Amino acid sequence: MHIVDGALAAPVVVAGTVLAVAGVARGLRDIPLERIPATGVLAATFFVASLIHVPVGPSSVHLMLNGLAGLVLGWAVFPAVLVGLILQAAFFGFGGLTVLGVNTLIVALPAIAVHLALRRAISAAPPPKAAIWGAVGGAAAIALTACCVALALTLGGDAFIPAAQLVLIAHLPVMLVEAALTGAAIYLMRLVKPELFHPMVRVAA
Repeated sequence: MHIVDGALAAPVVVAGTVLAVAGVARGLRDIPLERIPATGVLAATFFVASLIHVPVGPSSVHLMLNGLAGLVLGWAVFPAVLVGLILQAAFFGFGGLTVLGVNTLIVALPAIAVHLALRRAISAAPPPKAAIWGAVGGAAAIALTACCVALALTLGGDAFIPAAQLVLIAHLPVMLVEAALTGAAIYLMRLVKPELFHPMVRVAA
């Protein structure tokens, strides 16, 4: 769900960049050493999942799995998403450099919202029920990301309102796919590595 360079008003780009920098700083500050491998794996998962995309106006439709990343990583999803977006912009021209902050924010912020809403329920529930909550989180993250994209485009002017509406409609089937994939991944993780959903503890130097 990449917004391309030139599609947003300058104040939106600046505000998105500032908020993204704050989110990345929080993620880097809070991530413990033992969670770095999981962060790298989920950053790579996001990178690969969103490589195949279908252009929709000034945005695009593709898988992201940001809900899964948010449920596992918490605030560390910000640097994970940023790394994936930088690589995609550098090697494939997806999105752009001037909108890197906004794209990071619209992908990572919904992931954080899902994390805050569902992480405790997933860690306490048995694997089958945790999978259901995971599916809800996967779909919700895509829905919130689509809403963020639509809002960012709308703030750019009335000319982008039809494109914003198209983005919302086009991501309805993506929500179903993300729900299935995230639910299955959460079920497997709860079976083989339940400690991924334990609270992350940052040890002070």
